[in-house]
Amino acid sequence: MKEILREIGMIARALDSISNIEFKEYELTKGQYLYLVRICENPGIIQEKVAEMIKVDRTTAARAIKKLEMNGFIEKRDDPHNQKIKKLFPTEKGKNVYPFIRRENDYSNMVALAGCSEKEIETLFNLLQRVRKNIEVDWEFVKKGNKRNY
Repeated sequence: MKEILREIGMIARALDSISNIEFKEYELTKGQYLYLVRICENPGIIQEKVAEMIKVDRTTAARAIKKLEMNGFIEKRDDPHNQKIKKLFPTEKGKNVYPFIRRENDYSNMVALAGCSEKEIETLFNLLQRVRKNIEVDWEFVKKGNKRNY
């Protein structure tokens, strides 16, 4: 069997490493840009939903979101109907950095998919979505404290 997950992991780590270096000038540290993008694209989202979108545990998300808030990229606001709920919004600083992050993402996509036809790109996208959906089942299962049988 081909080591597909190993290849996906190497790609993800290389792109993450590049992003961390390039976003350093904006004072975005390791992986924080992922959270900022989700919050910019979904203003008013709650922390738990961001964690679910990125596929990290609540503690990891809480740490990253706290740093983003401390560094002025996002702000938490009370939900008008439920004071226990804190909604996340990008600040002006966050909104100003977002287009740069999007451009980096678009450029990385272009580099990664160079030499691929539109049909190949569509096929790759569909296959990766299927892989993600398969993994999400186990992710939800394990997240609830269960153990996989392998």
